[in-house]
Amino acid sequence: MENLKLAIVTYTEAEVSIQAIRHLVFQVEQKVDPALDFDGLDPKSQHILASIDGQPIGTTRLRYLDEQTVKIERLAVLPEFRGQKIGRRIMKAALEFLTQSKVKTVQLHAQFYVKDLYQKLGFTQVGDVFEEAGILHVKMKKKLHD
Repeated sequence: MENLKLAIVTYTEAEVSIQAIRHLVFQVEQKVDPALDFDGLDPKSQHILASIDGQPIGTTRLRYLDEQTVKIERLAVLPEFRGQKIGRRIMKAALEFLTQSKVKTVQLHAQFYVKDLYQKLGFTQVGDVFEEAGILHVKMKKKLHD
């Protein structure tokens, strides 16, 4: 996937692309309520946008809980681009970016069926399975710095 580009963007810079990807993945495919997906926190977060030949194909949100903790949320890849490790590349880019900052801990709520992706990236499950937006999830954490 040599022509895959990953960029750190603001919501304002990429709002149309982010909304289109998340709408298709979360609202259309997974039947998540739009009010849960677009919760008003996007403008206060950083985002990663993945594109191929200028076409946006994936995204994730980096939401700072405090100066040392970030929650990675809303990882989404368009259906026709899945199975090519794009989600993994988006996550690796997020972790590399956060490692260069003062962030010490990264956490996320992984959809249960894809928790292995995060485990392979060094995340550890914390607690039991729970339901969020009608989908089974697990809380996971990864320490970047001491």
